[in-house]
Amino acid sequence: MPEGGPAEREFLALERELAVFLRRARAQSGEMAREVHPELESSAYGLFVRLDDAGPQRATELSAYFGVGKATMSRQLRALEQLGLVARDPDPADGRASLVRLTDEGRDRFRHVRDARRGRYVRKLADWDRAEVAELARLLQQFNQRSEG
Repeated sequence: MPEGGPAEREFLALERELAVFLRRARAQSGEMAREVHPELESSAYGLFVRLDDAGPQRATELSAYFGVGKATMSRQLRALEQLGLVARDPDPADGRASLVRLTDEGRDRFRHVRDARRGRYVRKLADWDRAEVAELARLLQQFNQRSEG
């Protein structure tokens, strides 16, 4: 199919809209991370989301989930640990490994910011039908699942 042909237009539009969405999401994640703690990198917010949703995880699971190297994940977790926002506990399934979890302070700070963010989404999408919001969430989840690995 020639470039810009009918089948290509939808994918070009998708690429354009995802680029805008991702740029804005990165900026918002940076703002949210700094609201949790002023010293955090933007990538930290995603770690909070994952740990709050999935519970304690091995660092290797987190690095695989986010598609980053183990060294990068280790550096990010060390920074969060030094701030008292995450802690490591022995993995009951393998005493040589540890599980990363949110501390009470980390969870409280994250949830406060998350709830404020959710309120912004509710206001931005107030004129959307709830079924449209659910469909957008479903499609994004499907896209994210296909993007894994």
